[in-house]
Amino acid sequence: MHVVVVESPAKAKTINKYLGGDYHVVASFGHVRDLPSKDGSVRPDEDFAMSWEVDPKSSKRLKDIADAVKNADSLILATDPDREGEAISWHLLEALANRRALKDKPVKRVVFNAITKSAVLDAMGKPRDVDMELVNAYLARRALDYLVGFTLSPVLWRKLPGARSAGRVQSVALRLVTEREMEIERFVPQEYWTVDAAVSADGSEPFQARLSILDGKKLKKFDIPDEARAKEARTAIETAAFKIDSVEAKPVSRNPAPPFITSTLQQEASRKLGFSAKRTMQVAQKLYEGIDIGGETVGLITYMRTDGVQMAGEALNQARTVIGEEFGDAYTPEKPRFYSSKAKNAQEAHEAIRPTSFRRKPGDLRLGEDERRLYELIWKRAIASQMAAARLERTTIDILSADKNTGLRATGSVVKFDGFLRVYFESRDDIDANVKAGDDDEARLPDVKQGAAAEAKEVKPEQHFTQPPPRFSEASLVKQLEELGIGRPSTYASILSTLVDREYVRLEKNRFYPEDKGRLVTAFLEEYFKRYVEYDFTASLEEKLDQVSAGELGWKDLLNEFWREFSRSTDEAGELKRSDVIDAIDEALGPHFFPPREDGTDPRACPACKDGRLTIKAGKWGAFIGCSNYNADEPCKYTRQLGEDPDKAAAVGDGVLGPDPETGREVSLKSGRFGPYVELAPENDDDKPKRTSVPRGWDPQDMTLEKALRLLSLPRTVGVHPDEGGEITADLGRYGPFVKHEKTYANVSDIEELFDIGLNRAVTLIAEKRASRGKRPGQQAPLRELGEHPETGKPVNVMSGRYGPYIKHEKTNATLPKDVAPESVTLEDAVRLIAEKDAKGGKKPKAAAKSKTAAKSKAKTTKKSSAKGTAKKSASKPKKGDAQSAAE
Repeated sequence: MHVVVVESPAKAKTINKYLGGDYHVVASFGHVRDLPSKDGSVRPDEDFAMSWEVDPKSSKRLKDIADAVKNADSLILATDPDREGEAISWHLLEALANRRALKDKPVKRVVFNAITKSAVLDAMGKPRDVDMELVNAYLARRALDYLVGFTLSPVLWRKLPGARSAGRVQSVALRLVTEREMEIERFVPQEYWTVDAAVSADGSEPFQARLSILDGKKLKKFDIPDEARAKEARTAIETAAFKIDSVEAKPVSRNPAPPFITSTLQQEASRKLGFSAKRTMQVAQKLYEGIDIGGETVGLITYMRTDGVQMAGEALNQARTVIGEEFGDAYTPEKPRFYSSKAKNAQEAHEAIRPTSFRRKPGDLRLGEDERRLYELIWKRAIASQMAAARLERTTIDILSADKNTGLRATGSVVKFDGFLRVYFESRDDIDANVKAGDDDEARLPDVKQGAAAEAKEVKPEQHFTQPPPRFSEASLVKQLEELGIGRPSTYASILSTLVDREYVRLEKNRFYPEDKGRLVTAFLEEYFKRYVEYDFTASLEEKLDQVSAGELGWKDLLNEFWREFSRSTDEAGELKRSDVIDAIDEALGPHFFPPREDGTDPRACPACKDGRLTIKAGKWGAFIGCSNYNADEPCKYTRQLGEDPDKAAAVGDGVLGPDPETGREVSLKSGRFGPYVELAPENDDDKPKRTSVPRGWDPQDMTLEKALRLLSLPRTVGVHPDEGGEITADLGRYGPFVKHEKTYANVSDIEELFDIGLNRAVTLIAEKRASRGKRPGQQAPLRELGEHPETGKPVNVMSGRYGPYIKHEKTNATLPKDVAPESVTLEDAVRLIAEKDAKGGKKPKAAAKSKTAAKSKAKTTKKSSAKGTAKKSASKPKKGDAQSAAE
């Protein structure tokens, strides 16, 4: 028996079928060891010794693997074919050796790029040893990430309140987002005009042409800067006599894009399908692990973490055959297309992402919606990459006035042969808004002759403004990181998720906006760790890691070189005073938080005390904006959140809304470092005032006394729970409005409902929340809980399904008759429907099944007791010769 270790249980089951009875395939469920999240896991002073830890879940899995290996003839490590997979194999080898499970058993490593029977059997015939050069590159990368995170993050926590963490690649990606936002903020739009006209010649259909020559000079983009000049240009066109000066038609060939690699798949899935990078990789993982086809699980795509753009020879041949069959010989080029990667640090060891069989067309497979859409994208891109080029004819028509002072130009193109465009067209992230508006290469132009008289009508001047560079989408940020050579294919999704989870950026309409917390971290790193957030430095570190994986550089040499400078920088930053750090950040981010005002007044002038200046300050919960007189003899308590609109904050100020009708105490609207809030003055000077934050979505400027009193009434008692007793309260929390009973918190969808919610509605929300506890994401709560089945004791519920309501009991789903309402069904009705469903499905009635199970259990217990009795009896009467054996 040979034990084979893969990463996922789904893969293990499939591969076990391929290999047969001589193999036992088990899953490691990913990594079995990792560096503990504490100081000392990587020790530079001990030649970068690393302490690895097996968590409780992995420990059980590792024990199962070790038990299987002890009785096996050999161990075969078949984890994923990338660097991470190589590292998992190495960890398994080390952990099993520590458990003394290997002894002298042979250990081999195999890799396959697709989960198909042929790919797996072929890989089993080509075993090798664990590639220690790839492992060393992993160790270096893991140590670098740990040292940066666990050395730099504590400095951030101490010097920059509110900061969460810093990472080697994460911080560089954050800098990209932050710098792009600063570009947008600094951008000053510039006005320019274009003039178009509808032109016809010799009775041809009118076609659009743009003014290209004015006053005998070729126009540049900003040569018509305002409306007055645009009107002059319109007059020049309307009064000129034109003829066709030239007609030029050029053949153009357009080639297909290469098949997907990890980054381009994430980019296109974002553009075309609206998938996040994380969602794309999750769906791709399912396609890689496969679906059931004819009783056998087959992987649909090759491995999805790769930066190689080549396809295997047999895949190329099959693609060309399918192209000929589906589209005809004209769409099949004479020779296969071969691609090479343009990205820095690309590893060409693995294939591109492609279907495992091009004959499995998207429409022929039964897949979930996400899986179908992503598979179709992969199939089309891969098949198009081997199709013939598209042939177009690009035409340019120049129209010139008789005095040659005024000229227009029209451009267009016609597809003569669609080629690969019949299947696939690659999208672009952001069409440059600053390209001349109106250019239309796809417009079809009429057949006109040189020298023909032409007439320009419907002359239209149009105003434009230059646009700032677009914010990064997930697709364009991944593309930028890839072009800079930062990160690896397997890391992009986690980098983007971390930035959002740390609240350094937010994603709105698929565009990244830096949060103020992210701006602060970037400013701090650029001020005190500039080298480590430079794009070139991070990219060069990736190149050195590639040198380690190629055996050209020792991994500890790389770490020594990095650590020498980095530790010195962190030691120096540790000596900084927090006030100095805040002052430096205040200077760096001043233009952002205090932009110039249109009226020329000082943007830092305090709106409360008038003579203080606003600066960034540090508090226990993070940075905020406060007055320089904050700690003066007569302190100015003006504060606002970093991201708060200064005009709104100034407008809110400290304003009295009126007296509380019940107590006569003053109710005020105020602005603090965490935003605007309402306050009820205390009864005595020694008491604390009652305060409630203004909820998100409420404009402070619209605050009235009535609204403030409603907010100050919280928390309010809704009533006593009718079944369980105890008060149900309604309140407003950090994550919005909610109702609470004992330890259960249930969200309320609308803040307005919070003030009027009744007992019945509150009880329903509490019940729905409890019903959903412990369920998998997306698992549905029952419509009604009918009680326990009288024979099995298991719950019987009414559920809502795709085809209507149904009864659920254990694994039985019984459709509810159309004439029976879910509200009226009884437990007796449900038990009868379940029994009928079981009878139709060939199942034994619940009672019979239960009796049979009990009988089996009793027989098993009797047999076990009998065996114990026999053993006891045997033990009480030693056989002849036992004493001699014991003595020996």
